[in-house]
Amino acid sequence: MAHIIVVGNEKGGSGKSTTCMHVATALARMGHRVGALDLDLRQKSFGRYVENRRSFARREELSLPTPDYHDLPEVDASALRPDENVHDHRLSAAIGALETEADFIVIDCPGSHTRLSQVAHSLADTLITPLNDSFIDFDLLARVDPDTGRVTGPSIYSEMVWQARQLRARAGLPPIDWIILRNRLGAQQMHNKKKVGDALDQLSKRIGFRVAPGFSDRVIFRELFPRGLTLLDLREVGVDKLNISNVAARQELRELMRALNLPGVSVNF
Repeated sequence: MAHIIVVGNEKGGSGKSTTCMHVATALARMGHRVGALDLDLRQKSFGRYVENRRSFARREELSLPTPDYHDLPEVDASALRPDENVHDHRLSAAIGALETEADFIVIDCPGSHTRLSQVAHSLADTLITPLNDSFIDFDLLARVDPDTGRVTGPSIYSEMVWQARQLRARAGLPPIDWIILRNRLGAQQMHNKKKVGDALDQLSKRIGFRVAPGFSDRVIFRELFPRGLTLLDLREVGVDKLNISNVAARQELRELMRALNLPGVSVNF
C-alpha cells in the first residue's frame, strides 16, 4: 500500500507545486517508486513539471528519475448512482492505478476549496501545508487577536483538516501526520517572523501539527521549471560547481525531507 503525501492549503502562491516537485523528485532519486497526481485541473503546475522533465530527458538523452504522473481518468457520470460523486470516483480510480506500483503517491491540491481537494485530504497519510511567513497566510489556519497576538480559534482550512481526521478515525485509518511548512523565511523582518512563529507554536498545541522549515524565495526554483529539473539534477546537466545559493537551497530540501520523517526513507543526498 502506497504512502499518500498530500500537499495542500486553500491559498494560491504558497509554494505547493514547488514543494511537490522537490519532494517527489527527491524520493525518486533516493530509489523510491513515486506516483504523482495534480488536482488543479486547470493550471496543473505539478503535471506540467513532470511533462517538462520527461521532454527534457528525452531531448537530451538523459535518464532522470521521474515520478509516474497520471491524469485523473474520465468517469461516465451516467453510470453512477444519484448519491455518488464523479470526482470521488475519478480520484479513487487514479489512486487505484498507482498504489500497487508506487511506494509514495504525491498529490498536489489547488489553491481553493474543491471536492477533489477535500477528498484527497481525507486520504492523506502525510499532509504538507506550505505557508508563506505572514499573518495573511496564517489567517487560513486560525484567527488572531490583533492586540494580543493570541490565537482565538481555528479557521476554515483547519476545520477541513479536522473533518478529514474525523473521517479517517471512523474508517479505522491511522491519523494524518500534518506538517506546516514555513516558506519564504527572510533574514529580515525578524519581529514579524517571531510573531508568526509564536502563533504557530500556540496553534500547533491546540490542533496538532508539526512545523518544518521550508524554502526561501530563490530564483533557481523558478529557473529550473521549464526543463522540469530540481537542484538535485544540476550535475546531470553539466553544473559541476554549485554556487552558495544553490548549496543553501539543496540544504533546505535536505532538511525538509528529514523533517517529513517518511516511512522507509533515509535521506542520502
